Amino acid sequence: MNRLFNRLFLLATSIVLLLFVALWQWLQLNHQFSRNQIQQSLHRELADHMAHINPLLSQGVTSDAALKEAFHDFMLLGPSFEIYTLDPEGNVIAYDAKEEKIKTSRVNLQHIQQFLSGDTLPILGTDPRSRETQKIFSVSKLINTEGLHSGYLYVIIGGENYDSWQALINAENQPKLWGATLGFWVIFALLLFVILLRYFTRPLGILTRDLNQLQQQPLSEDIALPRRYKGSSEISQLSEHINTLLAEITRQQQQVKRQQKAKHDFLLHLSHDLKTPLTALLGYIETWLLLPPQERDAALIQYAANSGQTLQQLLAQLLELAALENGQINTQIQQVSLTELLADIEQTFLPRADKLEITLDFCDIKVKRITTDPHLMRRILNNLIDNALRYTPKGGTIRIYTAKKHGQHWLAVNDTGAGMHQHEVEALKQMSLAASDDKPASLSFEAKQPLPQLGVGLAIVRQLLKLLKCKIDIQSTPGKGTEFMIELT
Repeated sequence: MNRLFNRLFLLATSIVLLLFVALWQWLQLNHQFSRNQIQQSLHRELADHMAHINPLLSQGVTSDAALKEAFHDFMLLGPSFEIYTLDPEGNVIAYDAKEEKIKTSRVNLQHIQQFLSGDTLPILGTDPRSRETQKIFSVSKLINTEGLHSGYLYVIIGGENYDSWQALINAENQPKLWGATLGFWVIFALLLFVILLRYFTRPLGILTRDLNQLQQQPLSEDIALPRRYKGSSEISQLSEHINTLLAEITRQQQQVKRQQKAKHDFLLHLSHDLKTPLTALLGYIETWLLLPPQERDAALIQYAANSGQTLQQLLAQLLELAALENGQINTQIQQVSLTELLADIEQTFLPRADKLEITLDFCDIKVKRITTDPHLMRRILNNLIDNALRYTPKGGTIRIYTAKKHGQHWLAVNDTGAGMHQHEVEALKQMSLAASDDKPASLSFEAKQPLPQLGVGLAIVRQLLKLLKCKIDIQSTPGKGTEFMIELT
């Protein structure tokens, strides 16, 4: 029953059957109407003729014992007729029937007046032998010898005997007629359904075959249905939606490939970053172990410790990046004193900068308070300043200041270090979110430019900027330095 063919067949058969029943009822009613019209037209003068040939009726007599005998003779000649006389008010006076058969003792005169005035036939009138049924009739006005209206001769056409015989014949013939007609309509419905199904589902069958062929093919950039499908608008729209979905699947597949490649390149760079301090650490320790005990220099252990600290820092950054990628870090936006935040950062990095003989200049801070997450903003600035210290040579300068561009305040981290190439700058720019984007940050490795040269620290900056929904502007010249500008809110 869940198959489309079965459901369509059941629906089509039901609809055709309902239409058949409705048509049958209409034909029956139309046949009844036509039969009544013909019979009443043929017997229109019947009551006048009976009243004319009967001496009592011709004299306007409506109540006499002899009338019953005359009615009996008339009904023997016409078994389908029932004859009554009525007074001028429509009350039944004389009839040839048992008294208990008379259910209605008064006939509606409105129908009689319509008949006598020549209205369009058929006209149904009161049946004295039934309280509900109306039948066709013939009627004649009776005039007595004094010229006064004495009543009506009222003749039912198709009386009780006629109805009994008709019901008996219908009971015998109706099942055969219904069976033959129903069989014809079922066969007709089946043939019609098969033809329509073949016509309407042919494009669907072609579409199914094409989809089966696509299923056997590998995904490629130009994968799509091979043709346009004629038929109903639904089939055409379905094929268009399938092509749209195929294009989206292809796009997502290409995106996944780019993400995998970017992640692979990132991990290669990360392995290089981890390998350098690890190699130095092992080298210093091996050198220290190879030397005679009296010649072992404590400086080698210090160098090894420094390399271990570098390795530890890289691993901590890697764990932090993994937490960001997995969405485990949430923002807590609040009002923050920028001057206090920068003062704490300055105290953190000043001893290291003095040791490296690099000038750390926190100058011209005009913005006092900002709206951000203080912990995430501290991480961003820590990574940027740490990165600047690592790539700025002895005697260089790192400046942290605020500036205003296009009516918006920005925080700048400027160094005189090695700088970055343009493709590295573009890669980092594409990792940030536009300020107008209200959607949650999508944490992924994807970027239109490869990431490896940016390092783990700047990858963390990328993710944190996404969480804070901040813009970043980067200006860098190889050999001259780099300036990071972060939009403040």
